[in-house]
Amino acid sequence: MLNDLLLLIKIKEGDIKSFETVFRHYYSPLLYFSAGITGRSDIAEEIIQDLFYILWRDREKIQITRTLKGYLYSAVRNRSLLYCRRRKLDETYISAMDSNQTSSDAQQGMEYRELEEIIARTMNKMPERRMKIFRMHRFESKKYEEIAQLLSLSVKTIEAEMTKALKALKKEVEFHISIQ
Repeated sequence: MLNDLLLLIKIKEGDIKSFETVFRHYYSPLLYFSAGITGRSDIAEEIIQDLFYILWRDREKIQITRTLKGYLYSAVRNRSLLYCRRRKLDETYISAMDSNQTSSDAQQGMEYRELEEIIARTMNKMPERRMKIFRMHRFESKKYEEIAQLLSLSVKTIEAEMTKALKALKKEVEFHISIQ
C-alpha cells in the first residue's frame, strides 16, 4: 500500500518507469477480472488499455482517495459493467429489429401469395386466347411481335387483348383491396 502510494506520486510527477511498474504489476490481474465480468478477453483488453491510457493522460489531475489497487479494480469493474449494459441494450434492440423484420417479411409473403391467387383467378375467367397471350407476354417474356407471329394474329390484336387482360386484373385487385 505504501509502495503503491509512492508509485502514484511518482506517476503524477511524470515518472514513466513508475507507470510501467504499475502497468506490469496490475495488467494481467485486471485483465482476468474484466474478462470474468464481460466474458470476452478482447473487450477486457480494450478496457484495461483504455484505463491505463487515461491514468497516464490525466495523471496530474486524477484524484485517488483510496489505494491505487482499489481505484484500478473499481474502474475496471465499472467499465466492464458498462460494457455489459451496452451489449444487453444492443442485443435487445437487434432482437426487436429482427422480430419487426420477420413480421414484415411474413406480411409481404402473405400479400404476394394473395396477389398470385387474384392473378390466377382472373386468368381463369379470361377467354382462352387472352389468357394465352397474357401468359406468353408476362410469364414467358415474349414481345408482342413474337406472340403475333406465333398465334398468326396482328400486333394490334395482341395489344388489345393485353389491354383487356390488364384492365381485368386491375379491376380484381381494386375489388380485393376494397373488401379488406
